[in-house]
Amino acid sequence: MSERNVLLKNVKHPFLVGLHFSFQTADKLYFVLDYINGGELFYHLQRERCFLEPRARFYAAEIASALGYLHSLNIVYRDLKPENILLDSQGHIVLTDFGLCKENIEHNSTTSTFCGTPEYLAPEVLHKQPYDRTVDWWCLGAVLYEMLYGLPPFYSRNTAEMYDNILNKPLQLKPNITNSARHLLEGLLQKDRTKRLGAKDDFMEIKSHVFFSLINWDDLINKKITPPFNPNVSGPNDLRHFDPEFTEEPVPNSIGKSPDSVLVTASVKEAAEAFLGFSYAPPTDSFL
Repeated sequence: MSERNVLLKNVKHPFLVGLHFSFQTADKLYFVLDYINGGELFYHLQRERCFLEPRARFYAAEIASALGYLHSLNIVYRDLKPENILLDSQGHIVLTDFGLCKENIEHNSTTSTFCGTPEYLAPEVLHKQPYDRTVDWWCLGAVLYEMLYGLPPFYSRNTAEMYDNILNKPLQLKPNITNSARHLLEGLLQKDRTKRLGAKDDFMEIKSHVFFSLINWDDLINKKITPPFNPNVSGPNDLRHFDPEFTEEPVPNSIGKSPDSVLVTASVKEAAEAFLGFSYAPPTDSFL
């Protein structure tokens, strides 16, 4: 229900995936979301190893805009990573997967659930201490670092060693980035969340950082800035930017394939409102 609620609030932001419908069967819950086929940021990073700073800046700005919008709704995302960041057909960021979002986190509120992805966990989460919105800014720093250097900032194949690195190892920045990028990474990857960039004024601190001085934020939110990379997809059936490991997986209980469609339709009617309030359809006059 939490993911469904967050998805319903995303329709007004260009860099967050939108929900069209949700429904339920006797044993499954379904979301019908925007179709995005420019590939995962993870896929493109794996192919290119790292990005030049202007490209990383563009992606980081769109990601920050999306996180800032969620924070304005008192939602903490908590699972930012390249696998959850998609590119649309023009090359703009689309943030997806809201299963770990936490609602009702106001500016001075905290939560304490241990969750996230190991490489991107903030120190306060590993310490099992209360944490706030700044956990998302730590993750932004980790993703930006990975875009610039090719690996997360404290990465180790040994998870215990990586956790120790996150908690205790000083941030190491190679000299092949600008001073403004260095300063931003140092601010975002500050181990003390009370001193982290974003701790005082949230997204406004990120937005006003010198690293983003070349970004016109009004143009960014209106998609008037040409993305530095265009996936050049030929149409909705173009899946070249997805690993065949995923595209070749079977799709059980598809509502678009007979005879599954008959079974699913019957199951939808049977389920009715097993999860009260989950099923959603937009007003008739808003669906094009």
